[in-house]
Amino acid sequence: MSRDGNRRRVLTAEERVLWSAVTKAIAPLRAPADHSAKPESENEAPVPAQAPPRVDRPAPASAAPAPPPLAPLGRRLRQRVGRGKAEIDARLDLHGLTQAQAHSALLHFLRNASARGARLVLVITGKGRGEGDAERGVLRRQLPHWLALPEFRALVIGFEQAHIAHGGEGAWYISLRRSGAQD
Repeated sequence: MSRDGNRRRVLTAEERVLWSAVTKAIAPLRAPADHSAKPESENEAPVPAQAPPRVDRPAPASAAPAPPPLAPLGRRLRQRVGRGKAEIDARLDLHGLTQAQAHSALLHFLRNASARGARLVLVITGKGRGEGDAERGVLRRQLPHWLALPEFRALVIGFEQAHIAHGGEGAWYISLRRSGAQD
């Protein structure tokens, strides 16, 4: 009988074989403690294992703090740009370029625009053309990935898809950092 007064059910031979197979397949979460090794004398305690010494590596002296994460344009700025009340400082059209050409042209364009003091630029990638969605708009899909790369992060505050008046899905507004400043 169990503690609460109920009879315990006895496993059948088939259930015992099944239970035995299940318990053999179980791996313990931790290695079982070895209690067979006892200290030679009762006064002698086992020595705890020491953790390896921690090695602190100093950060490289030239490492600058990472720029903050990319952010979308503010709602008001997006509305003002879409309505034509905020100025777009420069435009770049990437139509007809390969990915390598477009990447290089974008980096060159953003560096020049930033050096001239531009704050908001428009980059036109186009919507792409192709039979399937997987092949459509390669530059449009790549631009957000490129802007997250380190060489662009020093230049870009954030980006967002353009208003329909500026190209909609085939264009992007890019907000640039002030030349030599981190926002």
